[in-house]
Amino acid sequence: MTETAVARHRELGLTDSEYERIVDKLGREPNALELAVFSLVWSEHCAYKHSKKLLRSLPTEGRHLLMGPGENAGAVDVGDGLAIAFKVESHNHPSAVEPFQGAATGVGGILRDVFAVGARPIAVLDSLRFGELSSARSRFLLDGAVAGIGHYGNSIGVATVGGEVYFEGPYEHNCLVNAMCLGLAPHDRLIRSAAAGVGNLVVLLGARTGRDGIGGASVLASAELDAEDDSKRPTVQIGDPFEEKRVLECCLELLDKEVLVSLQDLGAAGLSSSASEMASGGDVGVDLDVSLVPRREEGMEPFEVMISESQERMLCVIEPERMVQLEEICARWEVRASAIGEVTDSRCLRVLDDGELVGDMPVEALVDECPLYDLAPEPPREPVYAAPPRVLDSSDPREVLLALMDSANLSSRRPLFEQYDPVVGSRTVRGPQQADAAVLKLEDDGGTGAIAVSIDGNGRRVACDPYWGAVEAVLECAANLACVGAEPLGLTNCLNFGNPEKPQVAWQLTEAVRGLGDACRALEVPVVGGNVSLYNESGGGPIYPTPVVGMVGKLPDAARTAPAGFAREGDTIAFCGEFTPVPAGSELAKLQGEALPTQLAPRDLAKTWLAHEAVRDAVRAGWLSSAHDVAEGGLLVAIAESCVAGGLGATVDPWPDSDQLHWLFGECPGGGFVVSGSREAIERLAERTPLTLFGTVGGDSLRAADPALFEVSLAELNEASGSLAAAFP
Repeated sequence: MTETAVARHRELGLTDSEYERIVDKLGREPNALELAVFSLVWSEHCAYKHSKKLLRSLPTEGRHLLMGPGENAGAVDVGDGLAIAFKVESHNHPSAVEPFQGAATGVGGILRDVFAVGARPIAVLDSLRFGELSSARSRFLLDGAVAGIGHYGNSIGVATVGGEVYFEGPYEHNCLVNAMCLGLAPHDRLIRSAAAGVGNLVVLLGARTGRDGIGGASVLASAELDAEDDSKRPTVQIGDPFEEKRVLECCLELLDKEVLVSLQDLGAAGLSSSASEMASGGDVGVDLDVSLVPRREEGMEPFEVMISESQERMLCVIEPERMVQLEEICARWEVRASAIGEVTDSRCLRVLDDGELVGDMPVEALVDECPLYDLAPEPPREPVYAAPPRVLDSSDPREVLLALMDSANLSSRRPLFEQYDPVVGSRTVRGPQQADAAVLKLEDDGGTGAIAVSIDGNGRRVACDPYWGAVEAVLECAANLACVGAEPLGLTNCLNFGNPEKPQVAWQLTEAVRGLGDACRALEVPVVGGNVSLYNESGGGPIYPTPVVGMVGKLPDAARTAPAGFAREGDTIAFCGEFTPVPAGSELAKLQGEALPTQLAPRDLAKTWLAHEAVRDAVRAGWLSSAHDVAEGGLLVAIAESCVAGGLGATVDPWPDSDQLHWLFGECPGGGFVVSGSREAIERLAERTPLTLFGTVGGDSLRAADPALFEVSLAELNEASGSLAAAFP
């Protein structure tokens, strides 16, 4: 191996052993184009080489499943011949470098994943993590990312119906921007990406190709960020939502008229990854001529065309006789269409430049024989994360409640959601902060009932205990669906972790995947697909391990979804579920400056699931005026949130006279619910699940039966929940 070759492959992120493997597969040293293609297709972002073996342990079968892992998005049956396709993906490293375009193109990419399987995108959710709100850098990244999400979703006309955001020190240098999309399709419009039919044409649709995004999969998504981040700014893609809207409508019409054999999004690694994956899926070869690719910039080299990650592009396969029809449809939508290659029987990805062969790579070597690594997990012997600063000394429940409501992780998200359009498309029944899950009706699309969707994850609790923290993420998502009467149909995930080559991170990842799998099996919810984002760390150490879970469910009657807020004076308030509050690892523990514990309380998944089913059935029956899961901040925060959301106070009785902080502010996400309804309805619910009568809705404050013990007005609660508004006036 020459010294020049060593320098080349290492600069592209390939190890010496990987380079030697490439040489062995090719039977020669790769040229510059081939090396660039291998470096991207074999990158962590594209190949999942440190996680694929783990992901195989997740349950992927279910009675509602139509399309599982391996496609651009998964899909589940929602009845009446309709399918919901959905997926969540990360755009973390680009957003840390250029937050507006990083977040915007993250939304664009997840939209393409969904319409690549034939589904019309109908909703977007986002899951965001930044450093502490007191950090100027974090506020800059948050402001840019939220603006980017709003810009792309609002411009293309897809509703942003929910999401979450947390602020923690370990995300200071590595923010997380995860985007989830849902799409709706008739069963017969679903399409797979595998290329087929020797002699069929490979056609590039959409935007011209430029140098933006070059190296993104290997430079940004598969390596740790460092002090030279600014130099990586050119690798961040540039989005155009109006171009994507035309491509979207064009692709759906092509599918409706059965013009396409297969369809694939051009995302990470551009043509290199898309063409090789299509060929692998169909057990065929593909020839591409880069001279036929429309370009935005002069003088682009063939390797640049192959690895460009320019946005708003799709790759499709069609029969040659359908090309005229495709061009007519594309012209109507003003979408550029260029035949750039053909399907072959070579089982190779061959790259030509004006007919001259410039690259020849076996598809099997590129995709199927990418090296997969076994992790070497070891639990940490000492704390990985520093204890947060102590900012709360009081043990008075009133002062603690106001401090929690004012904390960045619990304050109102209204300043963020107001930048998004949650109702475009006219399907939204429950949007941001109206209920624990977003609800979208199906009636106008020929369906019955509605779907619900939620996205959840708590990195600090996973950092405490990767197994049980991941279980809690699944349980909380399912609890959110239960609050609106929805049965879970499928789950997608985005696994955001540090460097998997480090034993402690490998242990976090291994345990979290084990927890996700066990929770999904207990709830009988299949994993339909997802994304892995690794190497999220810098000189300051790894992020909190953050598995983000998105879950889709079905409910029979959108009119009976329960809001999160109290809705009727005089209603009885009850707590139900399997709730064993633990202060360790809670939001209160953070404010008190406590170090993270090394484990969380085990959960009885069978009993928890019975409580979920009881609440879900009660909502569907119309018994409950409100339903809200008890999560971050604990029981009293959940009650306060229901007061604020409904504009009604509450009297809580009995009030504990011992160990108040443990009982009121300990956490057990996904395990319990605060519900309200008539006394008769609550008693009917008590026949299904453990339940404690807790108080009554009414008045203009949240108080104990003896106000001398505790009382805080609704005005004070509203004011306290405004820390985000104060940071972004």
